[in-house]
Amino acid sequence: MQIFSYFAVYFIVWWMTLFAVLPFGLRTQAEAEEVVPGTVESAPARFRGGRIVLTTTIVSAIIYGIWYVLSVRLGYGIDSIPQFMPSFR
Repeated sequence: MQIFSYFAVYFIVWWMTLFAVLPFGLRTQAEAEEVVPGTVESAPARFRGGRIVLTTTIVSAIIYGIWYVLSVRLGYGIDSIPQFMPSFR
C-alpha cells in the first residue's frame, strides 16, 4: 500500500472512533441544572473538544496499530475470517 492509503485508513478509523468517544463523560445541561436559554436541555453543559480529540486520537491509534499488525505484518485479511470461525460440519 502507498503511504496515502495508510493515512486514509487511519482517517476512517479516527472518524468512526470520534463518534464512539463523543458520549464518554458527557454531562448535559439538564443534568447540571444549568440550561442556557435558547439551547436544548440535551446540549453539553461543558464541551471539552480538546479532551475528545485527544481521546479519539489515542483510541484510534491503538485500533489502527492492531489493524496494521494483523493485516500488513501478519497478512490477515477479509479472506482469513473463515479460518477463525469453527467448522460446523
